[in-house]
Amino acid sequence: MSMIRDLRAVVRPSSRVSPRKEQSAPYDTTRDPATPSAVVDCAVYRDGARVRSAEPLSPQEAMRLVRRDGGFVWIGLHEPTESEFAGIAREFGLHPLAVEDAVQAHQRPKLERYDDSLFTVFKTIHYIEHDRLTATSEVVETGEVMCFTGRDFFITVRHGGQGSLRALRHRLQDDPELLAKGPSAVLHAIADHVVDGYIAVADAVQVDIDEVETEVFSPGRRGGVSRGVDSARIYQLKREVLEFKRAVAPLLRPMQLLSERPMRLVDPDIQKYFRDVADHLARVQEQVLGFDELLNSILQANLAQASVAQNEDMRKITAWAAIIAVPTMVCGVYGMNFKYMPELHWRYGYPVIMGITVALCLGIHRTLKRNGWL
Repeated sequence: MSMIRDLRAVVRPSSRVSPRKEQSAPYDTTRDPATPSAVVDCAVYRDGARVRSAEPLSPQEAMRLVRRDGGFVWIGLHEPTESEFAGIAREFGLHPLAVEDAVQAHQRPKLERYDDSLFTVFKTIHYIEHDRLTATSEVVETGEVMCFTGRDFFITVRHGGQGSLRALRHRLQDDPELLAKGPSAVLHAIADHVVDGYIAVADAVQVDIDEVETEVFSPGRRGGVSRGVDSARIYQLKREVLEFKRAVAPLLRPMQLLSERPMRLVDPDIQKYFRDVADHLARVQEQVLGFDELLNSILQANLAQASVAQNEDMRKITAWAAIIAVPTMVCGVYGMNFKYMPELHWRYGYPVIMGITVALCLGIHRTLKRNGWL
């Protein structure tokens, strides 16, 4: 248990960065000319320690070393083409369906079991910093990590420019006792790393939702009634949350399977720690579902406030139309040019009529203002 007690410290950095800051370093695209162009790193681990060699290893050379001396090989690839991945797939006996999914990307999070390997798909989430949420703001950016777990190999295929595994690899290499547990220890570390990213992004999205909620329900400047915010901003945030949910929700079942169902490719000491990952993922899923429901409520409230504001404007327009109707009616009557009209030739007729008109307008204005129409 001495190895396992430090498992959480290894797969999680000791210090957390702010969720509003970028969560991952740029992907390391340094590639060795001796290996396929998509291979970012290829290493052999024996008894938990990385086997050093004078020359960079190709995947085929690494696998020959493993078969001869034991241990396992961890190969990292970034957006390989079908031709670049074909040789590795043949060398490690990967299933053609899994290979096709790994090359094409845009897969749903899942866990598939084949004869000699496990194929796992993770959606990585990266929070995009922005000064102010707009109708076109991108809040989250997704990528993918596909993992092939075998008895003596572990292959990661990444798509997207975020969520580098380089720092995670270095942390694992600092704990040989953990890496000695084999490829399943790496699978757990990646799962935990991805879910930790979900937690950080959820905290950042919560801040965005709080800001929009505050704007919607804070009183506006006109009569103490909120004028609402642009509904497109709320809808855009809702779409980004939906993308987040598509990454989180389908992954829960695979994590539960890894934690509950015995698998010969997963070390029993490692398997119990998938329960912790599944628990964290379940909490994130509940949080994201809450985001979706809250944004529905905020959107409905914003539309209701916009409707109330429009009704208020219509009442004011109607009130002023009623006031203007008085002089319009008087001027209309006396503009008909009839010869015999009351007070038409009276010296004080004009000021009297104008005074009555003003008095009626003021009376109507006072009545409407008292009733809240103005």
